[in-house]
Amino acid sequence: ARFGAVMCCCGPCAMYRRSALTLLLDQYEAQFFRGRPSDFGEDRHLTILMLKAGFRTEYVPDAIAATVVPHRLGPYLRQQLRWARSTFRDTFLALRLLPELDGYLTLDVIGQNLGPFLLAISTLAALAELVFGGSIPWWTGLTIAAMTMVRCSVAAFRARDLRFIGFSLHTPINILLLLPLKAYALCTLSNS
Repeated sequence: ARFGAVMCCCGPCAMYRRSALTLLLDQYEAQFFRGRPSDFGEDRHLTILMLKAGFRTEYVPDAIAATVVPHRLGPYLRQQLRWARSTFRDTFLALRLLPELDGYLTLDVIGQNLGPFLLAISTLAALAELVFGGSIPWWTGLTIAAMTMVRCSVAAFRARDLRFIGFSLHTPINILLLLPLKAYALCTLSNS
């Protein structure tokens, strides 16, 4: 938000100037990825189109919006699969755009995508050590815990809200459910 370049204006929370939306409507409605029509991740894609067209995307901290969220595991995992595909696809698009905006944004987006990759490598190293060595080395657990606490602490500091430390409980969900789902999403990017 400090750079006027929020990378994803979430659907139920986003508002756009009609003149900006009208200018980009044709590009937005004709989304293609790898030569095939794509209809997932429309909020992230529209945000990237806005930034590419030179518009600012802002965060309004006191805005209030309502949305529908999944209440069961199946719909939650389908939502996360769509979001993972969208993130991968539009990160590829955004990386070309980011250096024009600010070097920090490029670093931040790379970091956001590198974190899950490093978590996956740490998890696979731990599993390999467990299978071949019979135990998980202490440094693997420490690395995963440190990555989790750094990420949650930065979020808590930036939001000035200690509740973000509680997101560290998301790490087991991430390792057991979302990392395999993200790997599947990366292998099936063309599915919509």
